[in-house]
Amino acid sequence: MLVSYKWLKELVDIDVPSSELAEKMSTTGIEVEGVEVPGAGLSKIVVGEVISCDDVPETHLHLCMVDTGEDELRQIVCGAPNVRAGIKVMVALPGARIADNYKIKKGKIRGMESLGMICSLQELGISDSVIPKEFADGIQILPEDAVNGSDVLPYLDLNDEVVELSITPNRADALSMRGVAHEVAAIYGKTVNFPEKALVESNSKAADKISVAIESDKVAYYASRVVEGVTIAPSPQWLQNLLMNAGIRPINNVVDVTNYILLYFGQPMHAFDFDKFDGQAIVARDARQGETLVTLDGEERQLTTEDIVIAVNDKPVALGGVMGGQSTEIDSTSKTVVLEAAVFNGKSIRKTSGRLNLRSESSSRFEKGINLATVTEALDFAAAMLQELAGGQVLAGRIEAGEVATEPVQVSTSLDYVNVRLGTVLTYADVEDVFEKLGFGLEGDEKLFTVSVPRRRWDISIQADLVEEIARIYGYDRLPTTLPDADGTAGELTASQKLRRQVRTLAEGTGLTEVITYALTTPEKAVQFKAEPTQLTELMWPMSVERSVLRQSMVSGILDTVAYNVARRNKNLALYEIGKVFDQTGDAKKDLPTEISSFAFALTGLVAEKDFQTPAVAVDFFHAKGILETLFAKLGVHVTYRASKDLASLHPGRTALIECDGQVIGFVGQVHPQVAKAYGIPETYVAELNLDAVLAALPRTQVFKDITKFPAVTRDIALLLDKKVSHQAILEAIASAKVSRLTAVKLFDVYAGANIVSGKKSMAYSLTFQNPEDNLTDEEVAKYMEKITKALTEQVGAEVR
Repeated sequence: MLVSYKWLKELVDIDVPSSELAEKMSTTGIEVEGVEVPGAGLSKIVVGEVISCDDVPETHLHLCMVDTGEDELRQIVCGAPNVRAGIKVMVALPGARIADNYKIKKGKIRGMESLGMICSLQELGISDSVIPKEFADGIQILPEDAVNGSDVLPYLDLNDEVVELSITPNRADALSMRGVAHEVAAIYGKTVNFPEKALVESNSKAADKISVAIESDKVAYYASRVVEGVTIAPSPQWLQNLLMNAGIRPINNVVDVTNYILLYFGQPMHAFDFDKFDGQAIVARDARQGETLVTLDGEERQLTTEDIVIAVNDKPVALGGVMGGQSTEIDSTSKTVVLEAAVFNGKSIRKTSGRLNLRSESSSRFEKGINLATVTEALDFAAAMLQELAGGQVLAGRIEAGEVATEPVQVSTSLDYVNVRLGTVLTYADVEDVFEKLGFGLEGDEKLFTVSVPRRRWDISIQADLVEEIARIYGYDRLPTTLPDADGTAGELTASQKLRRQVRTLAEGTGLTEVITYALTTPEKAVQFKAEPTQLTELMWPMSVERSVLRQSMVSGILDTVAYNVARRNKNLALYEIGKVFDQTGDAKKDLPTEISSFAFALTGLVAEKDFQTPAVAVDFFHAKGILETLFAKLGVHVTYRASKDLASLHPGRTALIECDGQVIGFVGQVHPQVAKAYGIPETYVAELNLDAVLAALPRTQVFKDITKFPAVTRDIALLLDKKVSHQAILEAIASAKVSRLTAVKLFDVYAGANIVSGKKSMAYSLTFQNPEDNLTDEEVAKYMEKITKALTEQVGAEVR
């Protein structure tokens, strides 16, 4: 928001340096980006009157004699197409400084002496985007009452100071001069002085000309006034100056009045040419899907049902709250003007302007909110200005539809609530003084008081808002400061963080290298290595299909990394990742997914390269399983492995589910050859663990055990078994014997072939027994072996060889 300091001082009786005002506003809640003087650096630029203007043959130049208030006329050569005798212009005298600190000197052009320069606004550093269209390609023509030889800067308000405010969404009330004036008045304890304009209505009724209706729940209020007999002309210089200093291009007196109201009241307005309407009924409605409208910028807009249109005879003539339509714009032939003031839904306006990439001063204000209490006042003020500046006659009555609440909002709190939050000892008189400065009503006492908040401050609705207002107007610098309490707690890692660090250390200790992959992937890969997939969690506006869905397994992302490296001849890989996977068990469109900490790794290539004395050793299932066994052994978590064919993406004969206390917490296995081919990778083994389940299974206490002084005893046992009996079944049978002195079981041989009955296999185990308190005798060990043999015979049908 660009604020003219000269205009502001007309609304509030202050006379302080702009730098002081900027500091005060910044410390009370509205940040000031800076203060600039549009004419800074310009010098020796005066008003001149072109007395004569002769064309230079065979050139575009003109030889002008200009009166600059001196004894003699000044000869100046000018190439502007709109220079002519009898106009007042801006003249840079020799020695003058114009834009970019360029110095004007006496010179000769085509052999003709030129004692100065007739300037355009561009040459004074004014942006092309705000220069009036009639002067865009030529020099600026000054008002006829400009005095020859006088400084030109005051005529264009280039000596004004422009304060740039950085408006946050909660203080959109400051997107108007009246809002800024209220703020400044509160800061300095002044009152605002808002000019009023008398509106004289004609005998004719506006209702005889037009009618308005609302057919959309996105429009709360719509009002119009009709002004007849207007004369389209350039706006007076003061109005053009105001608009240019605010960053708005002057167009004509009618359009400029609507922009003036936008700046003054913060109320977006639009002016229609009534004679271009196809009917009399104005309807604010939702756009229809596929409907089109050519806006004022000449672009054809494709509309959706999310948009608001202003329609006449069911034909859109404006995009509500964003931009008017080209078919009804004000031009030099316009005679009857229909003024519009409305209250549109901010969310709808934001969606429309964002979708069409059509941000405007109007849409910005509707998005952030407008003052409901001054909508009709702004409309009447605009109509009165058209009477004054365009010679129009205002037809009697406003044509309205809908309604908005304009009464103040009541917010209650107590003095104790305020002082506790601010750490102050304010009295009720202090609070009264603050709200008097703000122009808010106040009733009650220190135990409970109620503040009447005007509609111009729609950001205030709860107790905390009142506390903020008191704090900033009372002065943040006057609030007591206290040091933070020194009592604190020692920082430490959470159990989850500790586990992640342990797992990372153990994984890297086994030779794995950490990678970080995307949490977003394709719908197919998201569930590829998931035994029981849940609903997909999809992004509403993904950048691409490859990054559109949250993953439910990390393996697919690691395999993408494996494929990337294999394609670049890096074939021996051992990669791991610790991250999050996402399960969606609720409504995918409303509920957030459950985040699960996960650990996954992938192995491919060779464990040992071939050399002159060592054969090459390729990774296999047992290398992957060995990493997991090392991990679980160090963490003290007991798990079992169960062969499975449930995971379609893994080899059905080389895959195992990992179980802990009867719950599946992960898997380990070879990537199915077809899946590996699709990824473009060789034989690869993968595993994934649910770290949250591992965390729950961690032993709560670590009990120290002395190293026993007594030797262990080892016995071997060879079993003849059915080929279908698994190693895990044998371990469970041995455990069921409940031999407390059994400390280790190791499988050291598996044989099936010659001398073994068909359909059978031989498995040999080494059993270790140890008593930490005494030596074991042969008789004790024999009893243990007998119990274990019995369990094996009964449970798995083993035959001791």
